[in-house]
Amino acid sequence: MSAARPERPSFQRYQASFTAHIRDPKANPRPAGVSARRMRVYNELLFNNVESFLLACFPITREILGVRRWSKLAREFFARHKCQSPLFRQIPEEFVRFLQSRRTLPMEPVFLAHFAHYEWVELEVDISSAEPDWDRIDREGDLIQGCPVLNGALRVLEYPFQVHRIGPKFQPKVLDPEPTRIVVFRNQDDMVRFVVINAVTGRLLALILEREVTGEQACLQIAQELGHPNPPAVVAGGRDILQGLREQGAILGARRK
Repeated sequence: MSAARPERPSFQRYQASFTAHIRDPKANPRPAGVSARRMRVYNELLFNNVESFLLACFPITREILGVRRWSKLAREFFARHKCQSPLFRQIPEEFVRFLQSRRTLPMEPVFLAHFAHYEWVELEVDISSAEPDWDRIDREGDLIQGCPVLNGALRVLEYPFQVHRIGPKFQPKVLDPEPTRIVVFRNQDDMVRFVVINAVTGRLLALILEREVTGEQACLQIAQELGHPNPPAVVAGGRDILQGLREQGAILGARRK
């Protein structure tokens, strides 16, 4: 028979009671010896601080939900979610994880978790610490014969909804038959860009992300996957796609040999 676990010191029990009440005042009684007025100050200060970070990142999510549903959701996050990071700037990411880990309630939009991720990714790309090594990149290099270098602050995403259209006036009720593909990146002017792409462009970027390949190699693989009867035409189309992405800042150039 295992030994009984020793009881925690009284100050630790008090701390647990104190923080439990702050997280969820309705479910956990106020700790003894603290006035309701003083406890209310702690409750409001901490919750409002967390909510302010959420509001800054998810303004459209709040607008879609409305004040009442948003407040309830923020309260649930505050009370239930165990954050893995102590950094305030990562609170929005924790909120996305919270939404992805829970079941969407009947009164909530079916796209809630996906759209929150779409709103959050702008912050994630904006604060990315990725910096290009320009000594190894030829900005004007051949993107077909050479190996394209993607912007380090770039994400290729797929959503089952047209998240770029979602707002108070457009709220889909069911999944789309085809996924919406979006490339998100921070350009050289430190502006975050969102570009809706098709399946071929998404596959092209995925191949470049997977391993170091020339533009031609990536295009020929796509032609093979599609069973395309004219691979040179796919390469020509790929050249146009890659050049367009370079002009927008998603591709930085070709790797120097």
